[in-house]
Amino acid sequence: MSKGKNARKSQKPDRHDRESTERGKLDAKLAVLDSELNRTTVGAESSLKSRDDEPQSSLNMANLETILTELRDFRQENSENLNEIKNEIKVANNRIDHAENRIQEAEERLQLVERATMELSELQKRLETRLVEQEGRSRRENIRIHGLKEGGEDGAGSVADFIEKLLREKLELPPSLSIQIERAHRALVARPSPGTRARSIVVKFTSFRIKEEILKKAWEKRGFLYEGNKVFLDHDYAPEVLKKRREYAEAKRVLKEKNIGFQTPFPAKMRVFYEGETKRGFPVSVIKPTESSLEKIRHLTWKTSGAQKGSTTKETLPGYKQRLQSFRRSQD
Repeated sequence: MSKGKNARKSQKPDRHDRESTERGKLDAKLAVLDSELNRTTVGAESSLKSRDDEPQSSLNMANLETILTELRDFRQENSENLNEIKNEIKVANNRIDHAENRIQEAEERLQLVERATMELSELQKRLETRLVEQEGRSRRENIRIHGLKEGGEDGAGSVADFIEKLLREKLELPPSLSIQIERAHRALVARPSPGTRARSIVVKFTSFRIKEEILKKAWEKRGFLYEGNKVFLDHDYAPEVLKKRREYAEAKRVLKEKNIGFQTPFPAKMRVFYEGETKRGFPVSVIKPTESSLEKIRHLTWKTSGAQKGSTTKETLPGYKQRLQSFRRSQD
């Protein structure tokens, strides 16, 4: 009996050692689980530690194996989910990088278009200035007569004959002076209804000198009366110049009411004579002009901060003609 008891006592430490080794391996496996399993792992470890001093049955081992299997499956599932999330993030990052590249290309293209538009606007402004100048030169032998009633020239053989007779009578021109009217006609607009303002008459002379002499005499007389209407003569300005000069209309009206002399030199200036003198330096409130399209583009143009991707040296920008070639339709 004593030998059997001693044999059983010697078998207990061996089984206990094996169980301790298995629990150690289990603890090592549970230690590498993700942070999401820490709480579960700690519970499992505390459960194992609470049973260190108790005899482990096969049922307890089966339970532990089941828990370990579930934990492994849970870890595997989490790992797969994390991999899917990483892949989705990678795809999203790739799409964001692609979108950023396209946005940068669009910004660069927009800047090129804006610069080309600004250059074209400046060119258009210069061409418009030259066009107005050329149109003014083509009108330099012309005068405009304002205040003549519609139909007043019907009794004469032509408008030119009517104007020549009128100017000789009202301006007291000498018979020796050849007026040399090339042509004359009413302003090329719709005939006004009765009772409204009559159209002006455009008169073209063959000589600029004759035109200036007649205009000077008309200004010296401050116009003249014809059929009860005040008639006055002026230069035949281009529409753009005339539009600018009309902005002085209110100021000229007030100066006339105050009997203050003034002049409006070409193209759109005003010179006021007060008490027989010409003075400068009067404080005035400057009206800010309407912002042009070119100025709006300049204010709204995007300015990139920092260096552009892939640009290490400064390159000369192509002209607007070269930049606009990319928008040209293919000939295919």
